Amino acid sequence: MTVDAHHHVWDLSVRDQDWLMGPELQSLRRNFTVEDLEPEARAAGVTRTVLVQTVTVAEETPEFLALAEAHDLVAGVVGWTDLTCPDIAGELARLRELPGGRYLKGIRHQVQGEPDPEWLLRPDVHRGLDAIADAGLVYDLIVQARQLPAAVRAATAHPGLTFVLDHLGKPPIADGTLEPWAGAVRALAALPNTVCKLSGMVTEADPASWKVEDLRPYAETVLDAFGPDRLMFGSDWPVCTLAGSYAEVFDAAGRLVSPAEHTAVFETTATRTYTL
Repeated sequence: MTVDAHHHVWDLSVRDQDWLMGPELQSLRRNFTVEDLEPEARAAGVTRTVLVQTVTVAEETPEFLALAEAHDLVAGVVGWTDLTCPDIAGELARLRELPGGRYLKGIRHQVQGEPDPEWLLRPDVHRGLDAIADAGLVYDLIVQARQLPAAVRAATAHPGLTFVLDHLGKPPIADGTLEPWAGAVRALAALPNTVCKLSGMVTEADPASWKVEDLRPYAETVLDAFGPDRLMFGSDWPVCTLAGSYAEVFDAAGRLVSPAEHTAVFETTATRTYTL
């Protein structure tokens, strides 16, 4: 089996995706459905996926759980709920009682958009992270490289919660620089309750002219830091289509890991982390 541990869908007739602004994102301003993804994923040999939230709207997660219930391809959902909600434990329990609730595997919040670089360290956020751990879920980190130090402190404070770093922590691939991102990523990887997604690289590179070799120093950094048993492939479809097709992104990831690392990165890490 092969797992794609990170993709999205959206229907603009249901709600707008307010982050899709600017001419460079115009190609994403249309509907993307599981039905659109299925033939591309199957052609790459992908048999299971993890569907990840896109907006901080409470209604989206129940919709995604219903999609997982209806589609064999979707094996897990990383949803959104307000981490600062006083009754977050009750909200998580409510989500699990909905149709498809058994597919809820994790929670994510767009920390990358928070102006406070230490948002993850707020007391009300810490309480929410405790509730996620108590519910047996994981927490996906979508952060900018500058927010990685706060992520390290948050993961240190919650050793019973698995933190999954999306998109390598958004390294400056287009600039070709490694530090200070690499040092911060190594500090996060030093914590045993952290995992990383080999995802989102092609859009952090130059979308028009990236090559696999542009990505290699960053992939090698996380492979060395986390090891293949804590690294998992994610396509970041359809966002990845800004820079390449699903097949191209899948092929690039395959060329960045050795044959000995392939099973872990493309199957077992995601299966274990998200209990697929």
